[in-house]
Amino acid sequence: MPQTVLLAEDDRAIRHALERALTLEGYQVTAVADGVEALAQAHRTPPDILLLDVMMPGIDGLQVCRVLRAEGDRTPILMLTALVETADRIAGLDAGADDYVVKPFDVEEVFARLRALLRRTSPVPANGVPGTPGPSGIPGTAPDVLRDDPHTAMSSDKQISAAGLRMDLQARRVWRDDRELELTRTEFELLELLVRNAGIVLDHSTIYDRIWGYDFGPGSKNLAVYVGYLRRKLDQPGAPQLIHTVRGVGYVLRED
Repeated sequence: MPQTVLLAEDDRAIRHALERALTLEGYQVTAVADGVEALAQAHRTPPDILLLDVMMPGIDGLQVCRVLRAEGDRTPILMLTALVETADRIAGLDAGADDYVVKPFDVEEVFARLRALLRRTSPVPANGVPGTPGPSGIPGTAPDVLRDDPHTAMSSDKQISAAGLRMDLQARRVWRDDRELELTRTEFELLELLVRNAGIVLDHSTIYDRIWGYDFGPGSKNLAVYVGYLRRKLDQPGAPQLIHTVRGVGYVLRED
């Protein structure tokens, strides 16, 4: 069965071009022109993934995100935006989007980001992450650099904890001490990766590969935006910072 994409874009030329490109790529596409139609279609026939333009008349892409997330809909959402400021990207993440593509975009980048989001919603094999090559090059095995750190407490195969953080992987809930955090899908998976490898410095390319399934190169600010937003939710007055930047390398989770 082809995977289904709900595309909402008010620019007719972009909408038609994307609909055709996605169809040729093998997706089953439903294309609409505004947020009202997008919500109606999402309720009528839930898609595998949503591709939403931020700037649309009436109900815009951010409002569509907020409504769906408020309803408990966790369908992955990829935003199309002409807004490039960090504050604009944070607004999209705060609304519940999982990723974004900045206009003008290369359609191959759209395909790559869609594939990465859809991989993360696929069932995870018992031996690792789907589609991620391991040391042998076989998909489904984790690279040697990633491991369950011995300092990471494992209360069960469904709960992990480190540095005062506790994660319920099945319910997708997170607590720092007694305070529960509200995280988006991407934030949760990024934090899970860091918690599982507490004390280990993970380089940028490794994180991109495991979370997005694609390394967007040294010019990408995607990871920095998500780390910054995650820090805002994790940090609290009087408590140590948990996510540390190792300049020129990547990030590490530890409680100093």
